[in-house]
Amino acid sequence: MSQYTGRMLPRAADARPPHPRLPLIVTTSDRVDTDLSTRARLAAEDAGVPFVARHHKLPLKKLLAETAEALVVFESEAVSLVDAEGVLRFSPGLGHLRIRQLDAGVPEDMLLRIAGLREGERVLDCTLGLGADAQVAARLVGPSGAVTALEKSPALYLLVRHGLEGLPRHPAACAIRVVHADASEHLRTLPTGAFDVVLFDPMFERQRKSSAAFEALRRHADYSPLTRETVTEAQRVARRAVVLKGSRYSQDFKKLGIQPEPARPNATVLWAKLPGTAAS
Repeated sequence: MSQYTGRMLPRAADARPPHPRLPLIVTTSDRVDTDLSTRARLAAEDAGVPFVARHHKLPLKKLLAETAEALVVFESEAVSLVDAEGVLRFSPGLGHLRIRQLDAGVPEDMLLRIAGLREGERVLDCTLGLGADAQVAARLVGPSGAVTALEKSPALYLLVRHGLEGLPRHPAACAIRVVHADASEHLRTLPTGAFDVVLFDPMFERQRKSSAAFEALRRHADYSPLTRETVTEAQRVARRAVVLKGSRYSQDFKKLGIQPEPARPNATVLWAKLPGTAAS
């Protein structure tokens, strides 16, 4: 008989690896707020993401360590995306600065120059991201226009959809309808000419050092490559034009057989414009 060494051998159940953490959960700040919990729970159900009720004895660090790799946290006046790398609280960000320029009468925004968006037009943004282009598009088409934005990543969908809902509406902009969907699949469900302009700003093939907010976007974004089939489908759905962004340092446009618009030698972002159904 072997001699007892002072340490018990693990039982079979104890030897199993710990349960893997979930990719994403929705929770709330530690305030006891029934309305906030209800709003967060409904948002989680809408996105198909688990909801975990929280109180002051359940810190976010514990949830990250034991339950999920990332958290969307609903607060009374904000929404945040939290992971091991840091916290991204939703803000209008660059979109707000671009809109201020438009309000000041400076018509230099590239989305305006390339897409030529007009009052009353219908826009489909297939890659919502942090929402900058969608916000600018909503300002350009005005209250009589319409902007629908698609986001495949559940973390970004929850952060930006509910972050946008918490912002005051610009008096010269339309509301932005945010849909949790894969653009390549969603486009096939739409009738021909359903929108005037379709936008794409997929994640760049080659990563470059960016702001903390954009680094958080990179960690949670969908990296499915844009295909020629999806672009063709977008041209069917777009009445007037399909507008795409790409990085000067990637081969994205070349792989798609798309010629970008002329750009300054120091431009890091390239744009392209393709005709829609009205030009056929």
